[in-house]
Amino acid sequence: MPLMGSLYVGTSGLQTSQNALNTTAHNMSNLDTKGYVRQQVLLGTREYNTLSVSASAISNKQIGLGVVYSATREVRSQFLDLRYRRESGRSSFYEVSANALDEIQDLIGEMDKVSFAEAYDGLCTAVEELAKYPEDTVNHGLLVQKASVFIERANAVYQGLMDYQDDLNLEVANMVKTINDYGEQINEINNQIMNIEVGGTEHANDLRDTRNLLLDELAQMVNIDTKEDVDGYLTVKIEGNDFIKRGLVYEIGIQADVNTGYYTPFWVSNAQSYVNADGVTLYHIEGSEVFNLHEKISSDLNTDIGSLKATLLARGDHHATYKDLEDVDAYNRDIAQSLMMNVEAEFDQLVHCITSKMNEIIGEGGYPALFQKVSESDLWTTGNIMLNPDLVKESALLKFIKDDNSVDYELTQKLQDAFKEEIYSLNPNVATVANFVGYYSNLVDQIGNNGSIYNDLVQYQQLTVTETENARQQIMGVSSDEELTNMVKFQNAFNASSRYINVVDEMLEHIINTLGM
Repeated sequence: MPLMGSLYVGTSGLQTSQNALNTTAHNMSNLDTKGYVRQQVLLGTREYNTLSVSASAISNKQIGLGVVYSATREVRSQFLDLRYRRESGRSSFYEVSANALDEIQDLIGEMDKVSFAEAYDGLCTAVEELAKYPEDTVNHGLLVQKASVFIERANAVYQGLMDYQDDLNLEVANMVKTINDYGEQINEINNQIMNIEVGGTEHANDLRDTRNLLLDELAQMVNIDTKEDVDGYLTVKIEGNDFIKRGLVYEIGIQADVNTGYYTPFWVSNAQSYVNADGVTLYHIEGSEVFNLHEKISSDLNTDIGSLKATLLARGDHHATYKDLEDVDAYNRDIAQSLMMNVEAEFDQLVHCITSKMNEIIGEGGYPALFQKVSESDLWTTGNIMLNPDLVKESALLKFIKDDNSVDYELTQKLQDAFKEEIYSLNPNVATVANFVGYYSNLVDQIGNNGSIYNDLVQYQQLTVTETENARQQIMGVSSDEELTNMVKFQNAFNASSRYINVVDEMLEHIINTLGM
């Protein structure tokens, strides 16, 4: 090879080694950057110059033209990415359910043996004391006082459940907004990647890292499927529906129910809009909902993925009451899978049965009702029950004395027996019956057992997510030891190329000086 051509061979080595050193330095500088994927240098040989072709020779006579910096690729596993996103979404799903059950336990206060449990025990004690001495005005006052505490605490628990539902509703709105924001960002990155890589000479690895990090975050909220085109554009589907496709982001909208104010996520592009009498644009969202909340929740079917779906299920679509437990088909379709609605309905049934049963028995003796409705137009539900204000003023109205001036032991004993009657079940799917005490115990046990199950699921899922992330990091994570080794290797390659150029330069100088003499 001519000496001038040899200089180009050496120069290719210098350029390639310098680029490789730059890539290594870039990896080192992003050692602790979240979502960064280590970049790997791919080296290749330039095309050979063929000097002669001979059929009798083993191979053609060729001269190499040096090394070429082929590409800088991301080192990651699509399989592990898919698994991580699937399992992290499943983990987020069960975290929402576990947190909801923890909140329910705190509201009922059973863990500390206070609040509603104490109020209920106080009411039972008052009924027992009344059965011993029905004519005692002190016991009349005790019954009214404990009944007041009971209904006050019951209303506080039920209101707390409704407030938490409302908080979950706000979470739905916030998550939908975040999802749409992520969609816009991913679509913008898609366009940037396509513009950079259109020539086929450059790879937008850092942009891909940012896009993949957004996908990791998105996968925790919803079940996604992704596919990258040959030109680098990434298509995203949510629950099997297009979310990002060929430059378009299909927005997820939310519409509040006119009665409850609860939001339903829906695909705006699939819904028909209309303007109501107030000039507000609304949508007919039937058939365009993002989620089917009536389908069976199963890991085998991958229907237990995403915190948004879990939040919608936990929240439910209204404040449930004892009426929601009367129809087994409606209960299984609309209530059973919602943690908040299920507990609301079962708790309301307990309060409804206790207060209505006490009123029924007391009314048999012709005495004033212990409880009244706040509003006559509503059902006998927890939020619509208050203590009889006449009894608050004068508890002696509950005299429990018959017309013949004898003490009404029979009625007060019947009142006490009502608390022991085993005829109540939690919901239509539970065959076990219990008295009021057993009912409440079963309710607390159900909440505790479900909480334990969901916490175990969360721990298992977090372990799976951690193991998958560790496996991902072994492939795509930056190792300082490995990068330092590469730095030494490429530095030596740079020095070797530099030395090679110096030798060629000395030879050229010698020839020129010799010929010039």
